[in-house]
Amino acid sequence: MQTFKVSPITRVENISKKEFIENFYKPQKPVLITGLTKNWPAYEKWKLGYIQERAGDQIVPLYNNEPAKDKQSVYAPVKEMRLFDYIELLKTEPTDLRIFFYNILKEMPELLKDFEYPDIGLKFFKKLPALFFGGGKSKVFMHYDIDLPDSLHIHFDGDKDVTLFSPEQTPYLYKVPFSIHNIEDIDMDRPDFEKYPALKYAEGIKAEMKHGDALYMPSGYWHSIRYLNGGFSMTLRALPRKPARFANMLYNVMVMRHIDNITRKYVGQKWLDYKDRWAIRRTERNLQAKNLI
Repeated sequence: MQTFKVSPITRVENISKKEFIENFYKPQKPVLITGLTKNWPAYEKWKLGYIQERAGDQIVPLYNNEPAKDKQSVYAPVKEMRLFDYIELLKTEPTDLRIFFYNILKEMPELLKDFEYPDIGLKFFKKLPALFFGGGKSKVFMHYDIDLPDSLHIHFDGDKDVTLFSPEQTPYLYKVPFSIHNIEDIDMDRPDFEKYPALKYAEGIKAEMKHGDALYMPSGYWHSIRYLNGGFSMTLRALPRKPARFANMLYNVMVMRHIDNITRKYVGQKWLDYKDRWAIRRTERNLQAKNLI
């Protein structure tokens, strides 16, 4: 099976604030910290059943592995379900149904007492701690976060694989214009190098996450996620500090997203197909500029 060039992520059990800033934050290098959460109440408490018992009556929107087509909104769920029933599904069978961005402050503020914001040098935006749930067939397509945060992604009660690509790898990833993802037909688990030849030049980083592991993802890093079984993760976000990156974040959120949503609403699938062709042409030009084709 064809695959990318990937190297294992740097793993540390614990890390000081100074070490984190010097070795990972300043050079914008991802790292997996395995011992960061072991003193949190969440480390013992946060299992699927714990959430199920406390918020099971909530009705939650669910998403699957299929990308939105035509005039469908990317924010429109495929179905809604009681949280209790959804978690029961996660516990009993593989599913591709996911919960995207469960706002802890709004939906279950009692969870705030179970964790702390780590003092490792990131100035966390404390108004949006969020949970993400997935089952044994769930995938999150290759993308980067629209608000370009430095983020700490912490996994609980299960296993998941995360593949990362630095922003410098963007020329090889078929980035779709006016979007934060690559061409959605690309299967990042089984890349087709004949159809998408630039992918064979991309160099990624692989992180295998287990309960309590904390993954630092620098601003602008691409990531795709595959749940190996039912579980959930929490993301803590820090706003980008560099002025240029902050300006790019404002453009993404306040301009680019709205241009894409409005055009998609009126043009539909033709807009999506046009952007994919644009992505291919631009990527081919990148390869020609580097004398790779």
